[in-house]
Amino acid sequence: MKKLFVFATALAFTLPAIGQEHPTTLPPLVHSRIGDSVRSTDGMLTIKLIDKKQNYPGGDAATRDTDIHSPKSVNIHPDGTKYYVNSLEGGTTVCYDFKTGEKKAVIRHNFKEGRDDSLWASPSGLYHWQHYSKNLNTFFGKPVESTFSHNGRYLWVPYYRRSFDINAQDPSAIAVIDTKTDQIVRLLETGPLPKMIATSPDGNTVAVSHWGNNTIGLIDISSENPKDWKHKTVLVVDYVLKLNFPLNVSVDRDNDSGYALRGTVFTPDNRYLLVGCMGGGGGIAVIDIEKQQYLGRILGMEPNVRHLVISNGYLYLSINRSGIVQRIKLSAFMDAVTKIKNKTTTLHGWESCKVGGGARTISITPDGRYVFAACNTASALYVVDTQTMKVIAHTRVDSYPVGLDISSDGRYLFVTSQGRGNQGGNAVNIFEVQYKEPPTQKHCANCGALRTGDDPKCPQCGVSFAGVYAQVPSTKPNTPNEDNQQTEEADDYSPAIYLACGGVGVALAAGLIAYRLHK
Repeated sequence: MKKLFVFATALAFTLPAIGQEHPTTLPPLVHSRIGDSVRSTDGMLTIKLIDKKQNYPGGDAATRDTDIHSPKSVNIHPDGTKYYVNSLEGGTTVCYDFKTGEKKAVIRHNFKEGRDDSLWASPSGLYHWQHYSKNLNTFFGKPVESTFSHNGRYLWVPYYRRSFDINAQDPSAIAVIDTKTDQIVRLLETGPLPKMIATSPDGNTVAVSHWGNNTIGLIDISSENPKDWKHKTVLVVDYVLKLNFPLNVSVDRDNDSGYALRGTVFTPDNRYLLVGCMGGGGGIAVIDIEKQQYLGRILGMEPNVRHLVISNGYLYLSINRSGIVQRIKLSAFMDAVTKIKNKTTTLHGWESCKVGGGARTISITPDGRYVFAACNTASALYVVDTQTMKVIAHTRVDSYPVGLDISSDGRYLFVTSQGRGNQGGNAVNIFEVQYKEPPTQKHCANCGALRTGDDPKCPQCGVSFAGVYAQVPSTKPNTPNEDNQQTEEADDYSPAIYLACGGVGVALAAGLIAYRLHK
């Protein structure tokens, strides 16, 4: 009886506290250790943590990097020589040498009216100020995602908001970094709260999805000269969200933001833009690029679509809240586009694979065989075999991962852990993937063009398929600890789920106790 009481008491303490707010309901903190390794269930690949960059209390001094401050995303340069980390709360983009891990540059998104006027493109007339009127170009920006253009020459970085706009309700901005000098060479206005950004395969258009008000901006970048780039249009997904928040009290802009536009990808033929809707009625918004026209939304997938990737004839999605990776043949999706009526149509036939809670960014190996998913609340990296659409491996990552990128040869994975509710985060985990059958690159990492034969360079943009990837030096393991970090992303877990799990646990414990007493 005493043992049973101890068991029931221990179980009760492991269950989530009922009715508690953050941070009690957050999943427990996790810190990875260099040397962590896992082999897939089919024995076809092994994932090993070989390095990390972190900035949390108690972390190993050998991997400490004070410029890692709420890392939101990571992008590997198409030629494989370096990679860029966007530290959202730090207001910086940090560039590292791919081979050595050496820090090459810290690009600070801090601007002053007068001093930096030459960087700004001319106002487009598409974005209007409603709440602010003075010193509009004096601010620091919070970098979110990134996209490369012009064969990797430029890196485009949108800002969550300008620092003075506490509720992200007026125009934000994009910085364009010249990757040859790692300096900002152009600034352009955007709509409120831009998060995702993408470059068309032909390199002529950049699309910016505005989480803040259900709009998408298209920018003409067909010229090689940054001074010639110009906004083309702003498209509305069903309706423009009205923004009239206070100027002195911050509100939660990551929730209740209309459709909360997020994942953004062009189709390989450059004809359509697909944008995931994390909020509202969900689905995927479809833009006809040729006509510069919003067509409607495709429904039928799980709600809370976060990230979109097109690979080997399939459209892949990460479903954030439920922790699922879904896919459907791109041809079937595009057929559904022709059937949109009254701005929506429902598409059935999605294949699903349950991964870890809070599936955020996904990346796919160059041969399309494996999907890697950064799972936020699970604090883990998951691997899905696309031949079976089943999980074959997962390994821990510093809490709570959001961003992910894979090298063009599939050998290295970089995962950023941003943090949530003043906990976790402030880390970049670097993994090496060893394959029993190494993947053959079928698509260009820069423009997405299909590789023909064994061509060493992309036939469309000229970027090398092989890249120059090399072993990243490993360091000593770290001591788990906690840090204080904020996040600016929609919550991907539901307290109801925790309550339901807790209720099941309590019921099981009560049943065991009753059974034991009866016996």
